[in-house]
Amino acid sequence: MSGNGQRPAYHLLAKLESCFDHLVEETDDLVTTWQASGASAWSFAQETADDAWLRHVLLDVWYQDGQDGRATRRHVGLVAADEKVMEAVVRVNATKKAFAALLAEIRSEVPSLIPEIKAVLPFRHPALHDHLRGTGLARLHLKQCWRTIPMAEAPVARVRLAWYASGRSIKRLTVREAEDKLLALDSEAPHVRIQLRQLAGIPDGEPLAQVQSQAPLMRANLFYREPLQDGRSRRAMNIALPLFVPSPDGRLPDHNLPPSHPPATRTRARRSDERLEDTAFLPSLRVYRYR
Repeated sequence: MSGNGQRPAYHLLAKLESCFDHLVEETDDLVTTWQASGASAWSFAQETADDAWLRHVLLDVWYQDGQDGRATRRHVGLVAADEKVMEAVVRVNATKKAFAALLAEIRSEVPSLIPEIKAVLPFRHPALHDHLRGTGLARLHLKQCWRTIPMAEAPVARVRLAWYASGRSIKRLTVREAEDKLLALDSEAPHVRIQLRQLAGIPDGEPLAQVQSQAPLMRANLFYREPLQDGRSRRAMNIALPLFVPSPDGRLPDHNLPPSHPPATRTRARRSDERLEDTAFLPSLRVYRYR
């Protein structure tokens, strides 16, 4: 029986290792192809946007000490790309998608493999292994492995970059779900007991909202040179990796330089959360009542 369990686990791990190998090789090929094209690039955070910068940001797949596992590092930039480079980006993104699908299968079938994957995969590549030495970066950040490289689908006249610091995710909870979450904390703690009493004082059927503030994002507004086939002339997208823009002449579109840090306060009017009370009803869970 254990043998039957081992075969799928080993098979899945072998497939993931092979996919990771392809991902590293194809990313390296992408950078080499771009370097050979002589096209321009721009980095938001670095003075020099060359092949070394591009290789570093596209292969930045590491956890840093103290990093929140849900958070990913941003590498904002623009890369002018000819047809060959754009085709290379499509290949890398397809492999990232396959890597994410395999990971999802492993999480579902053999979740105990995940810590091994984070520890073992980096050592398959000498270049990545060298990168680890003396840096304290020894584990893969799986989400940074499979996040998509952003691409514009047609030549762009200009790009306007702006911080988006108002992001919130709002999840509706029942009173019973909120109670279960509080009990999972520490039902003996005084602050939890106070919140359980507050919860007991409202109707069972009242909907509640759990609010999660999202990290500031860099948003790119793209203005196409020509309208797309569907008539659109612009598009907005969040970018955490360099945006590749089709450019037969290797030049970048006109772009602005946003502030170095996101604004300290919300920059957009409240929408979905304007119906929530200003003060958290259950602070330990960031749960609010509707007005």
